Amino acid sequence: MSLQIKGLNKEYDGITLYRDFNIVFPESTITCILGPSGCGKTTLLNMIGKILPPDTGELIGFEDKAISYIFQEPRLLPWKTVEGNIEFVINREIPVKERKEITGQFIQLVELEDFANFYPNKLSGGMRQRVSIARAFAYSSDIILMDEPLKALDITLKKNLIQAFSRIWQSDRRTVIFVTHDVDEALLLSNEIVVFSKAPVEIKLRQKVDIPVANRSLESNSLQKIKRSLLHALG
Repeated sequence: MSLQIKGLNKEYDGITLYRDFNIVFPESTITCILGPSGCGKTTLLNMIGKILPPDTGELIGFEDKAISYIFQEPRLLPWKTVEGNIEFVINREIPVKERKEITGQFIQLVELEDFANFYPNKLSGGMRQRVSIARAFAYSSDIILMDEPLKALDITLKKNLIQAFSRIWQSDRRTVIFVTHDVDEALLLSNEIVVFSKAPVEIKLRQKVDIPVANRSLESNSLQKIKRSLLHALG
């Protein structure tokens, strides 16, 4: 199964970002979008998330999909604990006991069991982003949109968060569309990478990454070869 965008046209602030643009996103896959600043990557997420309308074009398969976001900033509720932030997004029709169990499972998956009762201001930036990841999966969505959620973190924290994200995704293979400027992030997390040109956007490369996330090393010959292709496409 796949999600399709066909014949997309979009102008933003007087700039033509998309002109008769087409793309397919496989479901149950992590697709990363790489491209230059200002080419319209975030705008595309906002159209998929129904925050912005396209000028013209079709978004096929997205119509009845529930969507959750992971932003660059965690955007946690400061008056709720780690547990409270995650439980908050779980359907209220689910009994309280079951909601607590679901929350506990996600806290365990992001390895924050010892911090369940901490408030966001008592957590490190990496911990807050792990809560954001757990919350996005706890919400009963079909698609997760990620808008540069690792941008402000150092490489060690990025790797830890990628592992945390991957652990949850392996147990619950949602469709993920992930925007970044960072080639290494794309290599470490994605199943498929799409390279955009400057606006108006054209697809310059689609690259699959078949190595299991847990086995990926940026120093490996296979990822280095892919990285060279990506950098060449990015120009």
